[in-house]
Amino acid sequence: MVAFKINGKPVSVSAEPDTPLLWAIRDHLKLTGTKFGCGAGHCGACIVHVNGKAIKSCLTRLSSVEGASVTTIEGLSPDSSHPLQKAWVTEQVAQCGYCQSGQIMQAAELLEQNPNPSRNEIVAHMDAVLCRCGTYTRIITAIQRAARETRS
Repeated sequence: MVAFKINGKPVSVSAEPDTPLLWAIRDHLKLTGTKFGCGAGHCGACIVHVNGKAIKSCLTRLSSVEGASVTTIEGLSPDSSHPLQKAWVTEQVAQCGYCQSGQIMQAAELLEQNPNPSRNEIVAHMDAVLCRCGTYTRIITAIQRAARETRS
C-alpha cells in the first residue's frame, strides 16, 4: 500500500511499488483526465503535479509519491474555472484534446512560478509537452491570457 493525497484527498493504492504513477491514477483511482501518450516521458500527456512540481507520471514510480500531494487535472479546479482552463476554451486551443491535461498542468506550474512570463519563457517551459495537432500559437496565447487574468 502506498498512501498519499490526490487532489487534496488521502488515498492508499495497493499496487507494486514500481507501478507507474500514471496507472495508479488511471486504473486504481479511476481519474482518467491524465492521459497515456508515449510511456517514455517524451510527450508530456501524463503530466501531474507532485508537491507542486510538474512531473511525467508515466516515469514516476508509485513508491516515490508515498506521503506526497498529487494534483491531477481533475484537482486543478473541480468546476473547470481555473484561469488556464477558461483561457483554453476562449482561445479554442484544443483540437483533438489529447495533450490538453498535460499542457494545462505544465502551464499551471509555470504561472505558479512566474505569474508574468514572457513569450520566450512560455515556449521554453512548455517544451516538455507535445501537441500533435500543432496548436502551439493558441497554447501560448491562452497562457498569456490566463496570466493577465490572474494578475488583474
